[in-house]
Amino acid sequence: MRYASLDSCTRKDEARPCGAWMLTLRNGRTVKLTDAAVFPRTAKGRLDRTSSTPFAVSGDGDRVLYVRASDHKLVWKDVLTGRVRSLPGAAARAPKGLGMSDVDPILSPSGDVVVIDYYDDSGKRPTLAVDLGTGQIGKLPGGDSVQGFSPDGRRILMSGSTSDNTTEFAVYDTNGQPAETREVPQVVSNNSPVALADDGVTIALVIVPPSGRPNLRQYDLSTDAISPAIDLGIAKKESAYRIYWDDSGKLTLWTLLSQKDGDVVRATVGAVNPSTGHFAKADSFRVRDHLWTWWLPGE
Repeated sequence: MRYASLDSCTRKDEARPCGAWMLTLRNGRTVKLTDAAVFPRTAKGRLDRTSSTPFAVSGDGDRVLYVRASDHKLVWKDVLTGRVRSLPGAAARAPKGLGMSDVDPILSPSGDVVVIDYYDDSGKRPTLAVDLGTGQIGKLPGGDSVQGFSPDGRRILMSGSTSDNTTEFAVYDTNGQPAETREVPQVVSNNSPVALADDGVTIALVIVPPSGRPNLRQYDLSTDAISPAIDLGIAKKESAYRIYWDDSGKLTLWTLLSQKDGDVVRATVGAVNPSTGHFAKADSFRVRDHLWTWWLPGE
């Protein structure tokens, strides 16, 4: 699939989500996700019609994760086969004291693992890493932010603040065991998007200078070394949005084209050569108008 989306409607001069979750496929067809809930339940069990339920799309676009309307559980669906399965145990529901809007799931590139972050006031509730094949659940630091997966989905890059008000990057496996941790320089912490390679230490990041073209750099989490910048070969009016390493050692980059009012009108994806910055477009499509929210593969 290309992206998932939810329409926006205006009621009493207020924009709200409406309709059903829709999947726009690579062949251009649009499929309605009829069993997905649109409105989340609050911690008190009431429907919140001013917001939408959490959603996630695997990096390859083959799996989606959403809230099932019949029981308000988190489930994942194979887009190709239509198979639907619930997340294991307590991971399928919002924890006590939280609503479903406080749940933020992210699927791995192949959709085999989902990381679930919770927006609790204390920030202490662990983030969960759920293996959808085995049902095994690992716990990650709840106060850190998830930056993304390695291509194989076995490592998770997270960032957090230190007591000195600097930024620390850490890599964990899906069992919650730390592998690499380092206080990173500002050129790394102040720029995005970023991506973690399969070696668990190489991070690609896009830098957008005040003037000139965006560039690409690589940072080694184990040595603190950062590579020279190379120009990123994307169209001038497009902005880098998401970046991921793939199994071949190249980078997959999503770019967005926006109107002056900030509304996105087109999304483009392609492969980036990390040595030269050359961008080879693989797909480009117009994003439908009047959307409440939409999710690309990897979000």
